[in-house]
Amino acid sequence: MTHRTNLDMDVLRSFVTGFELGSFARAADRLGRSQSAISTQLRKLEEQVGQPLVQKSGRGLALTVAGESLFSYARRILELNDEAVDIVRGAGVEGWVRLGLPQDFAESWLPAVLGRFARAHPKVRVEVQVDVSAHLIEKTVTGELDMALCWGDGSDGGHASQVAEFPIRWIGRPGWPGAKSLGAEPMPLLAFPLPCRFRAAGIAALDLAGIPWRLTFSSPSLSGLWAAAEAGLGITLRTTAGMPATLSAFDAAEMGLPPLPSIPLALHRAEDRPSLAVARLSEILLERIQAHTSATRAAA
Repeated sequence: MTHRTNLDMDVLRSFVTGFELGSFARAADRLGRSQSAISTQLRKLEEQVGQPLVQKSGRGLALTVAGESLFSYARRILELNDEAVDIVRGAGVEGWVRLGLPQDFAESWLPAVLGRFARAHPKVRVEVQVDVSAHLIEKTVTGELDMALCWGDGSDGGHASQVAEFPIRWIGRPGWPGAKSLGAEPMPLLAFPLPCRFRAAGIAALDLAGIPWRLTFSSPSLSGLWAAAEAGLGITLRTTAGMPATLSAFDAAEMGLPPLPSIPLALHRAEDRPSLAVARLSEILLERIQAHTSATRAAA
């Protein structure tokens, strides 16, 4: 009979968390362990699989080929483990959760998040509102929503904390013909109506660089902006979360466009001590955000 190695779940979690957060120091803080304990776990994992999993890359660490393979499997193992625990522990949780989301995440993240939550907590009903961040924050403060993901650092009201940062990108149709005339004519800008953090960041960057611009399309609908960009009406600016496959995030320097800042994402809650159902949905959302930011860093 072939001897099988059983991977330690705690060790796998430290390994995955370290690369999802981009630092084993951050993983130590998140998991409540010392940095030396995390390093010991990583060495133990390499001994178990008989392969080096990390290698130096500049001042940091990167996954080896074996590490990349194990990372993918480890995330799936942990997801199954967490889902099994959720189902056993959460079978008796009941009630409602009212969730608010920006349009960026409604189509790309919502199905997977709600599917996992529904399997773990079948007796909890979820009501979702998709809106601009300013409206979602107001509804969370007034108690119309239990929780909401909103663009911003969380300082604009309610019980909120920043959970991630996303780079803002110039986005348009691949091979957009207007690229040849940038600088010679005002740049056609596609954006949400005011107030909009993305629009403000883009205009500030263009003005600072002395690049003329004109607003050629404005819509409160993100799908409307994507459609205008696909039609070649101009360039919009957003994060790549939920970006259609028919569009591309441009290389700013290559296009002669100014660099853009990152935008924070905050989780707002109506109550400082939320119900168990709200807390569990918050955890699932945060795990999804970590997975996305980890994949984005790996792609970069």
